This record gives sequence, structure tokens and C-alpha cells, in this order.
Amino acid sequence: MPNQVTRRIFDFLKDIPPFTFVDSEEALMKIAERAEVEYLPPGTVIFRPGDPPLDRFYIVKEGAIDLLRLVGTEEQLVERCGEGESFGLRPLLAEDNHLFLARSAEESLVYAINTEGFKNLLNNFPALTQYLAVSMAGSNRYTMAPPAPTTSTTAEVPLVTSLLESQRLERSRLPITCQTTARIIDAAKLMTEHNVGSIVVVDPAGHPVGIITDRDFRQKVATGVRSPKDKVGTIMGKPVVCISRDKTAADVQIMMVRKKVNHLVQTEDGTDKSRITGVVSKHDLLVIQGNNPAVLIREIGRAKSAGYLRTLRERAEKMLATYLGQEISISFITTVMTQLNDEIIRTCMKLSLARMQAEGKGNPPAPFDWLALGSQGRGEQLLRTDQDNALIFEDVAPARYNAVKDYFLQLAGYVTEFLHQVGFKYCPADMMASNPKWCMPVSQWKQQFSHWMAENTAENLLNISIFFDFRGVWGDGSLPAKLTKHIFQELEGGRDRFLASLAQSALDNPSPLTFFRNFVVERSGENKDQFDLKRRVMRPLTDAARVLTLKAQIGSVNNTFRRYEALAKLEPQNAELYREAAQAYELLIRLRATIGLQRNDSGRYLKPKELSSTQRLLLRNSFTPVKEIQSLLELRFQLTFLR
Repeated sequence: MPNQVTRRIFDFLKDIPPFTFVDSEEALMKIAERAEVEYLPPGTVIFRPGDPPLDRFYIVKEGAIDLLRLVGTEEQLVERCGEGESFGLRPLLAEDNHLFLARSAEESLVYAINTEGFKNLLNNFPALTQYLAVSMAGSNRYTMAPPAPTTSTTAEVPLVTSLLESQRLERSRLPITCQTTARIIDAAKLMTEHNVGSIVVVDPAGHPVGIITDRDFRQKVATGVRSPKDKVGTIMGKPVVCISRDKTAADVQIMMVRKKVNHLVQTEDGTDKSRITGVVSKHDLLVIQGNNPAVLIREIGRAKSAGYLRTLRERAEKMLATYLGQEISISFITTVMTQLNDEIIRTCMKLSLARMQAEGKGNPPAPFDWLALGSQGRGEQLLRTDQDNALIFEDVAPARYNAVKDYFLQLAGYVTEFLHQVGFKYCPADMMASNPKWCMPVSQWKQQFSHWMAENTAENLLNISIFFDFRGVWGDGSLPAKLTKHIFQELEGGRDRFLASLAQSALDNPSPLTFFRNFVVERSGENKDQFDLKRRVMRPLTDAARVLTLKAQIGSVNNTFRRYEALAKLEPQNAELYREAAQAYELLIRLRATIGLQRNDSGRYLKPKELSSTQRLLLRNSFTPVKEIQSLLELRFQLTFLR
């Protein structure tokens, strides 16, 4: 039986990434058993730049840890890690030294996770490996200061970011081989003739015994250590690292990281006791993984124009179609696409800041955060839909206010323009940071949210449905955190009427079915005779999840199906209903994305007759949890008394 400390660690880890991708209680319990609890007073240094990787990485249980980049004698904040966030993992997987200074920003409690135990999970839980790769490739660890135009926020992305894709290596590069009796010069001629960067040395039976790469020639021949007339055995690397033909791209990349090699030899049975069938290099893997999320994210971070960003986003949609076709989990797909979209926003921000500097406007005059709203704020935007965004900046002296706001409005105009060029349309209602109404300092945002919560008009409730799902994408996150804190302080002051009005708005959409169980379709307009997937089914689930988590004061989760998962843990008596609602919402996201890709639109409207019988059945089944959730809202917020 695990002790109480182990059980508490287990209960904490199972609800946070990356451990949510470990679907084995036994495996996760072993991790918890080897974990250690560490108390860190304010200012405690955990590791420094250049320190070798420790035998552990960390999860913040309580408090906050700052990751800082040292530039000369100056410290630049890269990220502040809060509850449930990990740090120190990259050096362990990449087997590289630490890049940042990690120091406790306040009194903190962290869980130290044993490295070896964690690495053992990679072989057994592919989704864990995929999540790590995506999250690292799209890491939000960037500085507030605008980078130089040629600087990429992904320049320090480690090798582990290529640990993606469950695709099989259907073919590897045909092997170029030579016998152990061959001379170095003979091997070099073969490599030049076939334009390859490696050659495998085999025995008379065709079994691999060594490998020679361009690096071996540079280090051992060009330096004069060995003569070109020597036998290949004098410079070859051995033993070779072998893999079988059924390995995935993720398997290959993990093997490269662990064995510290850039080439793997494919053999009939995966050992050096069988005939060679192919060779896979690090470069080959990148080619094979042309639509690998990590590769796309890295390319997005390096993009120098909106046109190229548009091309990369189109590649992302092809990858999305593949994922949907392979029935990969929506949880993973939304994580990938959110990281891609976030990186596009950051690159548009870099391009915009560079443009401001080129025009002589200089650096931002105050700290600021770019907020994603609506579906992107919830991490649910799979297709390129309308923009919903805002900008929040630190309060400044009244004498500076106009100049500061003008700067950020111009910056926001450039960002939204770049996003439009990428394919994210301008919001018809102008709910974008380029609108002066949605580009404000912290104090004004607090006043705005307080007003919305106090005056529950239809317009205010509509704004709440969009703006309450905000998420910081550019900045250090401190300003959005202030806004979140303000919202819950307002709720503590007694906002029962506000929550009831919010719950009532979640009931305003009529039943998706007619009396005769036909789909309720639009009766007029450009979408006549089509079913509004967003308004009829998705929005009621989204609105219900929002008001229920606000009521429960769950402020750390924006995503709709993760909100339902959090509610299921909080209310065991309603856990089954919440899980059904989460599953229904995942199904709806998948259906909308599939329809949107087929028609090259947002996927919001669909013609019921065009759905397959299976799709119609699944869609109808999703209506049941919608109705039951709405009944729960009526009861909990006593809405029958408001009518």
C-alpha cells in the first residue's frame, strides 16, 4: 500500500500534463513512489546555466519558480512556472546542460521526479512522448523584450522536439556498404558517388559491424590521425545501433537521443546479427516527418513573412486531416493545433515589433500581454476562423497614457494584419486588439469585467462568452493572472445574479431537434436549411462549462472538455454526466473540423442530409448530455424562478 505522501503525489500528478498521458495507475504510482518533496524558501537557486542535468526534474506543487536567461550581468525573465507546471526536463531528455537559471520567486513546494523512472515511460506511452515534443517545440518560454528580427524563439529547441509522430518508417534510405577489408579512400569514393553522409561496414554475411560518417572523416582523416589508405575498421564507429523495420519515427528519435547517435541501421530483425535493410539519419527523419508538428513549429518560429506562415498553416491543416483520419485523440490534436496557432501569433508579434522598430517607434513602452479569446483562448481552434484577441498593458502615469496606448494600438494593428494574411479573418464584430475598446491597461480591463458582471445585459453576456476565455500568448503572463484574480475576487463579493444570468444564457438556444426528431435548421439567410453546429450544440456545452467552473472557482482551466473533467473530479455525484458532456464536445470538435476541411470553411454549418448515417447518429447522441447539462443548470441556479 502506498503511504499518504505517495498517494498525495499520485493524486496531484495524474491530473496534470504530461502525466495525464500515462493511462496506467501502476506506472504512475511508481513515479510517485520515487518522487521527493522539496521545500524552497524565496530566492532558492535550483540550477544555473551550464549546470549538467540532474537526476530529476520538477513539478511545482505550490508557489512559483522563475526561469531566467542570463545576458551578461542582466537577468531576463523567460517564464514563471506556477502550480502544475514542470521545469528542468529538457536537459534530461536532450542530455544537455541547463540553459536557464531556475530560482524560487516565492516560498514554494516542488515535487522532484526521478529521471530514470520517467524515461521508462517513454517506451510504453507514445502519447506522452508526443505531448512532450509538442509542448517543448511550442514552449512559451520567451522574453518580454522584443527579439531582433533575425532571432527565433525556437533557436534553442532541443533535439527531443523531433520526438513526434506515430507514423511508421515505411522506407529508409537504401544502405551504402563496404566490406571490412576496404580502405578508407574506397569508402570515401563510394559516399561521394552516392551523395550520402554515411557508409555501413558489413561482414561477408552482410551483417553490420560498424558505420563511418562524414564526421569520422573530418576528425580522424582530415586531421592526419589516420591515412586514407588505412582499413575502414580503424575509423568506423562500433558497435552500430540497430532498429527493426516496424519502428515509428518517434521510436527512432528516442533511440538517437538515448544512444547519442545521428544514424541508425535498419536490419531484418533489429539486431546486428541479421542483414542490413536501410539507414536512417537525423536528416532523413526530418524529411520523413515533413509535417511533424515540432518541425512545423520550428519553421513557424523562423518564418520571416506572413506569406510563408500561411503556407505552413496550410501544411498544418493537411496534418490535421491526417490526424482526424487516423482517429487520434482530440485532446492531443487540440494540443498540437493550439501550439501551432500560438507560435503563429508569436511570430506575427515578432514581425510586428520589428516593423515598429524599423519605423522608429522603438521597443514597447510598458509590459504587455497579447490575449487569445474565444475558441483559441480555450485551446479549441483547429481551423482558421475569425480573429478574437485583445491586448492588456501595465498601468502607466496619466501623462504617458495616450502615447503608450497609441503605440500598442499600432502594434496590434500590425499583428491582426499579419494574422489576416495568414488566413485568420478579421472579426466582423471587431473584437480584436486593434480596436481601442479591447486594448487597455490592467485597471481599465478590471473595470470592464466588473461592469459586465454587474450589468447583465444581452450584449454584456455575449462579451463575457468571448472575453472570459482569455489566455495569454505573448508576455510573461503576469497581467492576465491579475485579471483572473480580479474576476474571482468579484465572485467572492457575491455575484449570484450574475452567475444565474450566465447560466440562463446557456439555456437560450432551443433544442437541436424538432418535435419529429429532425434537425432544427436555419429558416432564412445564406445558411438556409443548414444546421448551426456551433449555436445549437457546441455553445450550450461551452457556456455551461464556463459558468459551472466560475461557480466552482476553477480558474486554471479554459478548455471546455478539460473543464468538464475538472468538474467530474470535484462533483463525483455528477461525474458521469460531466464525462459524457466532455466526450460529446470532443466529438463535436472532430465533426466540425472534418466538415470544415472537406468544404474549406469554418465547418460551423452543415447539411444533415450530407452526413453519413454514423455521423448523424453520433451527432444526435451528443444532444442528450446537452439537455441534461441544461437541466442541471436550471436546478442549480434555480432558473425556473427567474422566468
